[in-house]
Amino acid sequence: MTVELREMRWWDIDPVLELERDLFPEDTWSRGMFWSELAHSRGAAATRRYVVAQDGTGRVVGYAGLAASGDLADIQTIAVSRDLQGSGLGGRLLTDLLRAATAFECHEVMLECRVDNIRAQKLYERFGFAPIGFRRGYYQPGNVDALVMRLTDPSASVQGTEING
Repeated sequence: MTVELREMRWWDIDPVLELERDLFPEDTWSRGMFWSELAHSRGAAATRRYVVAQDGTGRVVGYAGLAASGDLADIQTIAVSRDLQGSGLGGRLLTDLLRAATAFECHEVMLECRVDNIRAQKLYERFGFAPIGFRRGYYQPGNVDALVMRLTDPSASVQGTEING
């Protein structure tokens, strides 16, 4: 199946919200949160990168977002539809965000990941992220802890994954 990555636009919010509700029912982002993030992703002063993954039928099967501030970037979200988890799409989305972090001239990338999301943690570790701490009760209302992970030199990480697959 062919999946294309492209910049997220306002008309993608509804299909992204459907995927968001399916994958993250306890801590779903609101429509307003996505609108706010997209407002910062356009123009010369952009500080965000949001992408969607779309299959050949036009269905949104994944999305991802990054926020940049100074030399630090933060992975805001990565999601892949259940039927494509394990297909490598999460890695493609992450690669796109790390390229954006490099373009924003960020030297460090941070993220939070649910402590019970082992699949995501393994993906991030493959790209060079290392655990640096926890945020207790970060994901609400489920009161689930977040594992905080950091990557230094995102440009080297992207080059390494392209070479090593």
